Amino acid sequence: MNTKVKVIKASNTGARNRNALHLDLKRVAAYCRVSIDSKDQLESYKSQVDYYTNLIKNNKNWTLAGIYADEATTGTTATKRVDFMRLISDCQNGDIDMIITKSISRFARNTLDTLKYVRLLKENNVGVVFEEENIDTLTMDGELLLTILSSVTQQEVENTSAHVKKGLKMKMKKGELIGFQGCLGYYYDPTTKSISINEEEAKIVRYIFKRYLEGNGGSAIGRELEEQGYLTPRGKTKWSDTTVLGIIKNEKYIGDILMGKTFTVDPITKRRLANFGESDKYHIENHHEPIISREDFEKAQEIRLRRAQNRNTIANKDRKREKLSRQYAFSSMLECGFCGEILSRRTWHTSSIYKKINWQCVRSTKKGKKYCPHSKGIQEAAIEKAFVESYRQLCHADSTVYR
Repeated sequence: MNTKVKVIKASNTGARNRNALHLDLKRVAAYCRVSIDSKDQLESYKSQVDYYTNLIKNNKNWTLAGIYADEATTGTTATKRVDFMRLISDCQNGDIDMIITKSISRFARNTLDTLKYVRLLKENNVGVVFEEENIDTLTMDGELLLTILSSVTQQEVENTSAHVKKGLKMKMKKGELIGFQGCLGYYYDPTTKSISINEEEAKIVRYIFKRYLEGNGGSAIGRELEEQGYLTPRGKTKWSDTTVLGIIKNEKYIGDILMGKTFTVDPITKRRLANFGESDKYHIENHHEPIISREDFEKAQEIRLRRAQNRNTIANKDRKREKLSRQYAFSSMLECGFCGEILSRRTWHTSSIYKKINWQCVRSTKKGKKYCPHSKGIQEAAIEKAFVESYRQLCHADSTVYR
């Protein structure tokens, strides 16, 4: 018996987003970005916008779907770029068929983000064309090349970060003031990098130390300052206890400078932690005129540390960080199946429509992926569902649970 098979030819419209109308012209959007907030780079930004506008309009097979551009924002994390996220959203809504951008480094600067968004766009039949690398993500070898080249780009970012860190450390070692933006009680001249006393604000600092040494806590002092109409270092009327204690801990009020109080875990996440010895610190004594005597400052630190120790919130003898261990339902109750560290709760894409809550291995997030390479984030919704199911099974197996 001869079976006759009729071949139904594929049409180009099937490859398009199913929510989109059939169009003869490909709807093309361009994404531009400059990473340094300077006059030259902003001129480059304007040039990119003009270039892509003309490029798309001069192609008879294309129609301009929009120019998306972020000015002078970091490229290491995609969610901080407002127009980039708007571009992704418009692609998902079926408004765009193709994106064109200068290079992988303009699109994203870490491999994870690059592949994540390229694959997301690919699912919506939206291709990304990288001009410099000559890559079209909808071609068969596009993703392979993209993976290799985006890894190289990420390594370049990490190398640049390492060079910048080294340069900053050399400056701090020489005694140059790095990262200081001024504080309550002092004038700061960024040109000469000199610090001088602001007598009006210095009165507030002296009052805070005086009341603290008399036995008052941060909250009580804050209320007194509000009643007297004093503004916080940020110009706010509301004084929190942490603002008061931040002034109590600040070594600048005895004329010293301590640099390197925090350090960046890695250049991709930009995550910073308090420096408890993981990185070098640089202490300069008698750098400028003091507002508080060393004797009073040391007495205030003794009071602060004693009170903090009673609340179990300071570093222990091994100088390990102690944090809130019962802030969330699963806090300190989940362990990484690969390294045994606890999982911490983290919010992804906080300011976007893609916001979600995950639990991740602390070792991986703080020290780096290489210390626990197989760990992955687990969505809180999945954990809650698993817990409810486990509890249901436990109750079903043991009736005494209800008693």
